[in-house]
Formats: sequence, structure tokens, C-alpha cells
Amino acid sequence: MSKISFKIDGMDCAEEVAILRREIGPLVGGEANLVFDLFNRKMTVSVDDLEVDTEMIRKAIDRTGMKAVPWQDVSSPVADAGLLGLWRLHGRLIMCVASGVFLVAAFLSQAYNEGSIIDAFTSHAFPPYTLIIYIAAVICGGWFIFPKAFFALRRVRPDMNLLMAVAVIGAVAIDELFEAAAVTFLFSLALLLESWSIGRARRAVKALMELTPLTARYICPADGDIMEKSVTDVPVGATVIVRPGERIPLDGVITKGFTHVDQAPITGESLPVSKSPGDEVFAGTINGDGAFEFRSTKPASDTTLSRIIHMVEEAQSNRAPSEQWVERFARRYTPSMMVLAVLVALVPPLFLGGEWSAWFYEALVILVIACPCALVISTPVSIVAGLTAAAGSGVLIKGGAYLEGPARLRAVALDKTGTLTHGRPEVQSVIPLNRHTEDELLALAAALEIHSTHPVAGAILRKADSLGIRYRPADDFKVMQGRGAEGSIEGGRFWIGSHRFIEESGVENSAFHEMAARMEDEAHSLVVVWDERHICGIIGVADTIRDEAVEAVRGMKRQGVSRIVMLTGDNRQTAEAIASATGVDEFRAELLPEDKVAIVTELTRELSHVAMVGDGVNDAPAMAASSLGVAMGAIGTDAAIETADIALMSDDLTRLAWLIGHSRRTLGIIKQNIAFALGIKALFIVLALNGMTTLWMAIAADMGASLLVIANGLRLLRGSGKGRAEKS
Repeated sequence: MSKISFKIDGMDCAEEVAILRREIGPLVGGEANLVFDLFNRKMTVSVDDLEVDTEMIRKAIDRTGMKAVPWQDVSSPVADAGLLGLWRLHGRLIMCVASGVFLVAAFLSQAYNEGSIIDAFTSHAFPPYTLIIYIAAVICGGWFIFPKAFFALRRVRPDMNLLMAVAVIGAVAIDELFEAAAVTFLFSLALLLESWSIGRARRAVKALMELTPLTARYICPADGDIMEKSVTDVPVGATVIVRPGERIPLDGVITKGFTHVDQAPITGESLPVSKSPGDEVFAGTINGDGAFEFRSTKPASDTTLSRIIHMVEEAQSNRAPSEQWVERFARRYTPSMMVLAVLVALVPPLFLGGEWSAWFYEALVILVIACPCALVISTPVSIVAGLTAAAGSGVLIKGGAYLEGPARLRAVALDKTGTLTHGRPEVQSVIPLNRHTEDELLALAAALEIHSTHPVAGAILRKADSLGIRYRPADDFKVMQGRGAEGSIEGGRFWIGSHRFIEESGVENSAFHEMAARMEDEAHSLVVVWDERHICGIIGVADTIRDEAVEAVRGMKRQGVSRIVMLTGDNRQTAEAIASATGVDEFRAELLPEDKVAIVTELTRELSHVAMVGDGVNDAPAMAASSLGVAMGAIGTDAAIETADIALMSDDLTRLAWLIGHSRRTLGIIKQNIAFALGIKALFIVLALNGMTTLWMAIAADMGASLLVIANGLRLLRGSGKGRAEKS
């Protein structure tokens, strides 16, 4: 299946997207094959029928009153050159200004002819030159409106353009030329201002794309020379050089140098992260004061940032429930308003003795105020602003449907390992016995564990290395599968293993057993070292709870989440200790992956809106069973980004509470916008029915409503990155 993309001039509103869906969908095998990016005026068509070509689709788009340009031609120098390029970029502005100039000129001409500004408003006698100027104002103001109105009329699908066109033609028919020209000018001005306002959301998305440098310096493997080329030309595996203060151009692994990197553009973290050889770095992040070299691991088209940008762009086409509701409502609302306008024009004169011209005028007012533009534009602006703000705060949301989801959450299921805890065991206590010191005990344990790849062995080795303890690998090393190991150290025979291993060996006494049991109750995994004479000591190892875990759980409860459940495959004692320390409402232990799925399914059946938070890979089945899957620490993890509905790019658990609050704020603004847009229309319909408003007042109110709902939606962009410096 191939994809064809177009830039659609005139696609400025969700209603126009709906028009294109209805017109182009049947041509390409259904609406499912269409993807719209309203804020870049981009439409992508997936086709597998060779008979459906670019020209056929372009002509179908032209029939709607909109104009299409193949996307690959949009940014070419030829496309932006000459008068055609000027018209494509600024045609709406040119015609709006022309309409305004003609309107003022016609009004001043009429005032001069009547000898008074007051009489110019009320007179219906126009000199020929004044009439021509008024008509010119109407034509310029309606240049982008009338073709779409004609298409709507031909298809018998009334939309805002048809409403406006009928109102203008009606005003001309009753000699209200000033009103007709004012309406077209104000409506074209409203569309122009909407376009500029929406441009802010478009620029916020574009800012993500500009995070990555266009060029990179790398060492040529052939001769060792330093070359500077486009990031797209840097081969995978090349050694790239980054100077202090520069943005990192590609994803990779540091091979030389030490520095701190500001990862906030991707993760939202408030503090720079220390980096040394072996650590990963990501395109678009900012280097601190240290120079370093790294080996690129991905091409420019596949970096973590590139994937984020791709997801944000795709997310716009994944419509939220509120967007779908508004679209369905608008389909019924517009015809209903036309029927109401007809009734207002006919019923009072026919049955109530009303004046035909007066009620025909009020019907035109209703047509103008009924324009659904403020209603249909309010939701997509809010959704895209919310998605962009979240991406700037290190939270990647895959669509409007998932942006609204956290606002409705009643329960959250949290995986333990790697989510509430760091997912890596660390030494918590070192208890030497029988006159051994802590350093001696750690040296013995490290000498035996250096042969092992077990995570507990890694914790002991890290502890010994951090204290600078010197040790030599044990000789004659043997693994006792599932129990421990033994080996020779300086001529003596030593054993290392679990509490169960030493119990089976018959070495421990009652005092030691009591101490070991107490440590196990505290969720420690025990590592015991002994020789042929006595027990040398005991080392407690445990997966550490994240510093922010307690605050994260409290934050979610403050946001109204009624149940927080911890799920783990670990033993009950460990699970109980972690649950108690973090403050979760309940826990389930010793679970297999299918058990987690069953529990999440049960919670979803009981509470409807349940999120599963995990690492995005091991917990994928449970995420799929939940209402909302959230992946932790997804930076650099392609699988996590692909698996979850929402990916927290950093390991900061407090992002969960921020996400819920952000979702509720977004949903609140959407509801405010819908209520405000409908409220303004209801008010002016009442005023029109009482003869208390005019055409130009109605369009001014509609324009004001459109701009206010857009500005209200764009307030969400202020939340972008706020969470970096403060906890929710």
C-alpha cells in the first residue's frame, strides 16, 4: 500500500476535514485510508489501487472548493516562487485586506453621497460606483467562502460556508449592502485570525522538529579526519564529536569523555543527567560543559526524538471522543439552523402579521450566528495544544482519545519492579559475624560472586567496588544451581548462598535464624557467607523504592484515583513491605503475566476506567487489557513507545499525577469551549427572535467566540515543561 500526501489550501477547520472525509473516502476505499493533520493542512491517503492516482485525488479535492498541492512540492523553491507562491502563502490575507479596503471606501463614498455618516447606515439608494465597490468588498471577502458554499449546496450538505453565503446573498437581495460587505469582511477576518491563532499550535509542534541540529561532526573511519555533514548522512556506528553547550545530533553511546546532559526536551527532567562512557545520549538533548565522543546507534530518521515527532503528528488523527461528538453534533446542528432560519422568515409574516423584510433580516442574522466554526475548531485546537504540551513535559500521548483517558481514571495498577522500584537490587545492609569486618565480608562475597551474572551478585560487586575493596576471584569455583556457590579463597573453602541453602547445610543456629527471618520480613534477599568453621556474615540485598514513589502515589490519590494496586511476581513478604512503604491501597504478589491480565480485566470490569503502568514490554498483555496502557522510562526504548498508549519518557513517577491533572485540565477547557460557543449562539438566536441584533453584530460575536475558544485552548501550551521544575 502506497501513501500520497497533499497540502490542502482552505482546510482550516474540522468541518472541512469532515467534508474531505466524505468526498475522498469513497474514492480511496473508505475513510480509514485518510489521515489528516489539520494544523499543517496535510492530508495523507493510503491507496493500493493503481487506478487511483494523484491527479484523480487532487481533482476531487478541488471539487470541494479547496485546493491541493502534492506535499513533496510544498517546500520546494519553485512552489514558493513568484506570484503563485505569494498567493499560496498570503492569499487569504490579501483578499481579507482588499475586502476591508473596499468596505471602507464604499461606506465613505455613501457617506459623501448622503452628506452624513448616520444616513450612510440607513440609506438603501446607492450610486453605481458605490454599488460596485460594495460588491467588490463582498467578492473579496467571500473569495474562499463561496466555492465551498457551492459545493455544500450541490451535495445538499449545509455547512458554515453555505450559511454565510445565503446570509450575504439575502442581505444583498434586500439592499443591505453595507451589512453584506461587513459580514463577508468580518467572516474572512475571523478565518484569517483563526489561521494565525492555530499557527501557534503548529509552531509548538514544529519546535519539536527543530530540536535536532541539521549537521554533525564525526570522525571519518578511513583517514581519521573530522567531517561535518548533514545528520542524515552520518553512518550508524560513526564516532560523533559534541562540544560543550551543543545539542546532541543523534542517538548513541558515549565512548569518551564525561559531561552532564539536559534531557528536558525529551524527558521533562528538571536537572541535567550525569553521563560517562557507556551511557546513552539522545538527539535533541543539550550537552553541558564537557566535550565528549559517542558512537551513533541509529540513523537520523529513527532517533527517539524522530519517533516522538512522528507519534505527535500521527496523534492528531486519532480523534478524541469529544472531537467525534462535536463532529456528529455539527452534522445535525447546521441543517437544523437552516430550518430554524426558514421558519423565522416565514412563520411570523404568515401567521403573526409580521413584516416580511424585518423577519427575513432576522432569519439572515440567525444564519450568520449559527455558523458552527467556533464550535468545531474549539476541540481540535485544545487537543493538539494538550498533546504538544505533554510532549514538551516528557509525556508522549498517542492521540486525543488517550489524552482524555487519564481524566476519567478510577484505578491505577502499578507494576512493582522497574516502576515503583528501580528494578535493580542494591546492598542494603552488611552484617559481619564472628570477628569479621564489613570490608572482609564484602571482599569474600565479591570474590565468590565475580563469577556470577545474577542481579544479586551484581549488587554485591557494585557495593565492593564503590568502597574501593580489593579482592581476587575465588579458585575452584562451583555453582550449586538454585542455591548458591562455593570456592577457595587463600587456601580456605567458602560457601555463599541463600538462607535456605545455609538451612539445608545445617550450619545456622537459632539466633542466626531469628535474625535472618527478621531481615526477610523487611523484604531483603539474604546472601550468607560461611566457611568450614563459622558463619562469616550476612548481606541484605533489596530492590530500592524510587525516591518519588510515595509522593507519586499521594499525588494520584489527590487527583481522585480511588484505588491504586501494585502487581508483582515477587514473593508476598517483599510485596507487602513495598506496598506498606509506598502507600498503595492493595497489592497482589507471586503473579504470572496471565495473572496480571486477569486482575486488570477484573478491575476494568468493576471500575471501567483503569490504567496499567509498567515497562511497556513485559507488561504489554496487562496494558492491552486495561483502559489505558502507560509505559515508564521509555526514553530510548522503541518497544515501550510502540506498546503503550502513553509513554513517560523519564523514570519520574510523579508524571502520572501530572498526566491526570493535565488530562482533566484539557477536558475542562474542551467543555468550557463547547459550552461558550453554544451559549453565544443561543443568546444571539434569542436576540434575533426579539429583533435586537444585526448581521454585523452577529458575525462580530461569532468571530469573537472563535478567537476566544482558540485562545482558551492554547492556554494548555503554557503547561509545556512546567513539570520539569516542580512536582505535580
